[in-house]
Amino acid sequence: MTEMPHRRLGRTGYEVSEIGFGSWALGGTWGEVTDEDAAAALDAALDAGVTFFDTADIYGGGLSERRIAAAGRRRPDAAMVVATKAGRGLDPHTAEGYTYERLEGFVDGSIERLGVDALDLLQLHCPPPDVYYRPQVFDAMDRLVASGKVRHYGVSVEKVEEALKAIEYPGVETIQIVFNVFRQRPADLFFREAAARDVGVIVRVPLASGLLSGKMSPGTEFAADDHRSFNRDGSAFDVGETFAGVPFGTGLRAVEELRPLVPGGVTMAQFALRWVLMFDAVSTVIPGARNAAQATANAAAASLPPLDDEAMEAAAEVYRRTIAPLVHHRW
Repeated sequence: MTEMPHRRLGRTGYEVSEIGFGSWALGGTWGEVTDEDAAAALDAALDAGVTFFDTADIYGGGLSERRIAAAGRRRPDAAMVVATKAGRGLDPHTAEGYTYERLEGFVDGSIERLGVDALDLLQLHCPPPDVYYRPQVFDAMDRLVASGKVRHYGVSVEKVEEALKAIEYPGVETIQIVFNVFRQRPADLFFREAAARDVGVIVRVPLASGLLSGKMSPGTEFAADDHRSFNRDGSAFDVGETFAGVPFGTGLRAVEELRPLVPGGVTMAQFALRWVLMFDAVSTVIPGARNAAQATANAAAASLPPLDDEAMEAAAEVYRRTIAPLVHHRW
């Protein structure tokens, strides 16, 4: 097996696997994932050299965190950097709720579920826009670091503008953002600014909720509790989290235009992951996996040769012509 390449996660001091593991599906809203499948997926990722695991306190009410903790107990010698998120548990989810006391409560819960002394990386979880203009929120995060409960912190954002505002705060060491063949805007100004400030970039939704797996068709059906069934119009949360905000049919047609670019012996999903890794500002990319086979295939994308200039330009042209008019200005 080819050894998993690593990249620096900004100023955190962590060296993390280029392919990480996004564990949203291990906590729900992607259809049911059994304990057995979750454990197999996490173990397969560890076997493949994955060291970065992303979760959140609200994924399954803490289920995703507990499943990652169980993987750590099964594999005590594994090098794992675990990033979690906080804030979405607020009800109502308003900027006023982002106080030190509420954040500390969320942190304490995550520490208990993950079975650790301190969180490796805490991320504000797509907070309301007003949070970015409240220095007291970032002061609270600094206090959590000073308390010893959090080692490093960052922000998971919806929009490029939010990312650019967040990295003005000196304590913000990472940004998590949607970036894929169908969401290319972060590669412009934001990646340059992140690199200049040595901010780690964690890429989520790299497969556009499975659209870029190349396995979907107009007749593909999703379970009632899968966000790809109930959030296509953004009624539950930001629509940009579901199919990267691209209408399903449009995405399917664009995938067919991309398919000739995929090298022989490579899946569409692996091509899409390798595309993300072509950008030096990216620290790690966190595709989800519901089973061992998906986790193994995702990890293998890191060992693929770089995509050639022709493929990168062709993918950019498909985006400019078919996708950008729908999403570029929105996120």
